[in-house]
Amino acid sequence: MIIETQQLSKKFGRIQALDGVTLQIEDGATGLLGPNGSGKTTLLRILLGLLPAHGTSTVLGLDPAREPLSVRARIGYMPESECIVPGLAGVDVVAYLGRLAGLPRRPALKRAHEVMYYVGLDEQRYRDATEYSQGMQQRLKLATALVHDPDLIFLDEPTNGLDPDGRSEMLKIVGELATEHGKNLIFSSHLLKDVEKVCSHVVMLRKGKVVQTGAIDALTSDHTGAYAVGIDGEREGYANALQLAGAQATVGANGTLLVALPAGEGTHFLFRVAKDCGIQIRSLAATRRSLEDVFVAEMEDMRER
Repeated sequence: MIIETQQLSKKFGRIQALDGVTLQIEDGATGLLGPNGSGKTTLLRILLGLLPAHGTSTVLGLDPAREPLSVRARIGYMPESECIVPGLAGVDVVAYLGRLAGLPRRPALKRAHEVMYYVGLDEQRYRDATEYSQGMQQRLKLATALVHDPDLIFLDEPTNGLDPDGRSEMLKIVGELATEHGKNLIFSSHLLKDVEKVCSHVVMLRKGKVVQTGAIDALTSDHTGAYAVGIDGEREGYANALQLAGAQATVGANGTLLVALPAGEGTHFLFRVAKDCGIQIRSLAATRRSLEDVFVAEMEDMRER
């Protein structure tokens, strides 16, 4: 286990930011999901030893409350908030953070050049960091998290403020860290699709409480009751025939039909309507729940409690 917590709680005045959070997080890439204000950033800061809390926690076998410097030496942290040092070039910002993490001066500067290249900022490394665009600043923050080659990386809303291309590139880099470089990641976000692209496991928070944990594949394995149908023939005509027969049918972006069967009907219904239309079914697959389906269901279930 890279992270374990027992009954972790934190209040800010009357606000209960975390409420009895008990977790076990294994190696790999884990998404920390929840709406804004759910306690994600508070949890990360406690695990970094930056905030006191009730309850217990261990990170990489260390207690962040008692050994905060030892914990932070092994963690790379990309915060949500801005962390640019005014007056420094990008590479100097990264080297400075490397030295704060315990690297000697020359190794810190060498590593800074390497990670600036890795995140795609090598041509901008000598430019004043305060002049960086939003996307460049996000990459710079990622570089500062990687400079000391940490065992565990905390990423707090890493795609915030990025345009679609920048977001895609950030997710690609982060995904490679997990799959190609074997880094352990905690990817905190309110964007479910980002988490689904990068992570294998997920922790869902709402109002400071854990509402679901587990492997994404297992959580999304349930059949939705709908089918993805690939056909040879005219899709709109087949979709109209299915609807007239009582099904719900739409044509997806890739040309596949998404069909919800009428009550009491099985897949034979699809073939019967296809035969009547002179259509051949080439592929048929039960659709699975998305991570968004799971998240919405858990949020609604918690509201009802």
